[in-house]
Amino acid sequence: MTETETFAYDVVVLGAGPVGENVADRTRAAGLSTAVVESELVGGECSYWACIPSKALLRPVIARADARRVPGLRQSVQGPLDAPAVLAHRNYYTSDWHDDGAAQWLEGIGADLHRGHGRLTGPRTVTVTASDGTRKVLTARHAVAVCTGTDAVLPDLPGLADVKPWTSREATSAQEVPGRLVVVGGGVVATEMATAWQALGSQVTVLVRGKGLLGRMEPFAGELVAEALTEAGADVRTGTSVASVTRENGTLVVVTDTGDRIEADEILFATGRRPRTADIGLDTVGLEPGGWLPVDDSLRVTGNDWLYAVGDVNHRALLTHQGKYQARIAGAAIAARASGVPLLESDAWGAHAATADHAAVPQVVFTDPEAAAVGLSLAEAEQAGHRVRAVDVEMSSAAGAGLFADGYKGRARMVVDLEEEILRGVTFVGPGVGELIHSATIAVAGQVPVSRLWHAVPSFPTISEVWLRLLEAYRDN
Repeated sequence: MTETETFAYDVVVLGAGPVGENVADRTRAAGLSTAVVESELVGGECSYWACIPSKALLRPVIARADARRVPGLRQSVQGPLDAPAVLAHRNYYTSDWHDDGAAQWLEGIGADLHRGHGRLTGPRTVTVTASDGTRKVLTARHAVAVCTGTDAVLPDLPGLADVKPWTSREATSAQEVPGRLVVVGGGVVATEMATAWQALGSQVTVLVRGKGLLGRMEPFAGELVAEALTEAGADVRTGTSVASVTRENGTLVVVTDTGDRIEADEILFATGRRPRTADIGLDTVGLEPGGWLPVDDSLRVTGNDWLYAVGDVNHRALLTHQGKYQARIAGAAIAARASGVPLLESDAWGAHAATADHAAVPQVVFTDPEAAAVGLSLAEAEQAGHRVRAVDVEMSSAAGAGLFADGYKGRARMVVDLEEEILRGVTFVGPGVGELIHSATIAVAGQVPVSRLWHAVPSFPTISEVWLRLLEAYRDN
């Protein structure tokens, strides 16, 4: 029987995705010895099965769509995409699902990587079981950070496992274009993958249980994306659920709750996420396995003085960039507490508080058109008790939009707090708006007064002049 090795560190991080990497980076920068535990690939979901591969698939789709809106260029890009080249480009950006470079980066910052499945086995203790069955026990003098992320949720349909459905992982890593693809869901994964695979040559059918797409954004965002998907050739059906899925002689057959029969080659379920906490030993420290981990603004798990939950696993904002932001905050908080520096629990927007999780979360949906938002929607602001007014303008009101694309179609909204005269939220929908949203993020996070925004002069002729149109509409109404 192999003897179990024991290692002592200041900090142990469970999970080596972007969130875990950033926690380790911050704790190492503070001089704390740090171990990182990973059971799959260093770099995590984002690098291999989510953000990076999906955007590699979508970039040529969006570039072609933009080019087709430019006089003198559109005739040169009327042909189909080179799907094998697009997939090969995607493979390049995932390093062909090898993590040598990411592991070397961890080594470069001075963190120790332990490969295997990590489980809490008591306070400040993590046991790592490697693929060959050997075990290591890691103890943490100051903190354990759970950065294990989430898994895709599949619905409880009889025989679903037998048809081998796609989740986001298969949708972003598939090596061939399916002839016919059914996408179930109306959120970010569903809309982005419908956009990508339709453009790559699939006949896509989108089945949405609710009233429309992108239900967490302003209603016009989902409406414009649905309209564009339909124009691209996809069949978008709202108010529709899946009753059954089977394979008959290799063909996938989907029956909806209305009795419609749809034949396809693959089906993607983009119907939610659940935390990867079922088998990480939460029961050994008095917590419920399988649940989200509630945290304070320093990302410390409620009721603990040593356990942190960072990124998707705490359910505050399931976005890679927001998880990395939390990691920077958590790393700073761990380092401060390790050195005996007291933290102010009410220190909003301070170095140890992830305040943006509540007030200024940005997101870009890389569809055609792109949809980008930060802060609260109108409905969310009203539900939060703010006295607000929505100001809407067409993106085409900015001269730069017409220069960017013939027939530019999109919309902008800012949600103004009428009492504090600041922005609670901003939404842009249209080609190229993903690069526009950070200006809105600064305005919302910085709580910049509307009166001061008048002095932030947008360059002419850029799409950013939509800011001036929004402010004028607010002033004139």
